[in-house]
Amino acid sequence: MIEVSGITLGIGGKAVLQDVSLRCDAGTLTVLVGPNGAGKSTLLSVIAGDAMPGTGDVALNGQPVKRMRIRELAQMRSVFPQGAEIRFGYRVVEVVSMGRAFRDVPPEQDAAAIGKAMEDAEIAHLALRNAQTLSGGEQARTTFARVLVQETPVILLDEPTAALDLRHQERVLRRARDLAAAGATVLAVLHDLNLAAAYADQIVLLRDGSIVASGAPWDVLTEPRITEVYRQPVCILPHPERDCPVILTK
Repeated sequence: MIEVSGITLGIGGKAVLQDVSLRCDAGTLTVLVGPNGAGKSTLLSVIAGDAMPGTGDVALNGQPVKRMRIRELAQMRSVFPQGAEIRFGYRVVEVVSMGRAFRDVPPEQDAAAIGKAMEDAEIAHLALRNAQTLSGGEQARTTFARVLVQETPVILLDEPTAALDLRHQERVLRRARDLAAAGATVLAVLHDLNLAAAYADQIVLLRDGSIVASGAPWDVLTEPRITEVYRQPVCILPHPERDCPVILTK
């Protein structure tokens, strides 16, 4: 699980996170939403151990992040970074295999895990391509496969669908849902409120570095709250097939 207690972080004299506390249980998919500059990616970075807060604590499966070394973190959490641009000219299969680099897993299982991750991300046909020659969406799917192949109990995804077409947005979030159903703790940053509503067990809405609301999609994504936080009038309808709200701008 993920436990965040009283996190505060300032950058350049500005409070980016302010007394943030949340809990994400194993077997669930939590989505962070909020307008630009709300602190979503910064919070994810603190949870990953990539940024140190001014005050507060983060624990992954009961272990304090601030006491964990890089190799220990690699056993615990995998990270899909914002942007996910690949800046080195390795083959796609080599990029994906990097997810196994610091994992304490039997090496004889590597080939099968890498192959499955590439199939799940629909990039097996790109295995021998130079990763820098891929489109933005193909690079994002390659990064997602690298996350999958790491096989960690905590999975952190920062805008994993931003560069993806409609089909692959759904595939990535269905796979994230499957990982949660299998017992992982999945935390994702999404800008698309409808994708968040469709797939999240818990939605955490941030504004100006603070949590405005958290809970089930129907409880958090209300017309007055979204209109206030995003400064954009909306209407909300029930999805005709999924048990979730659909958010439409007015």
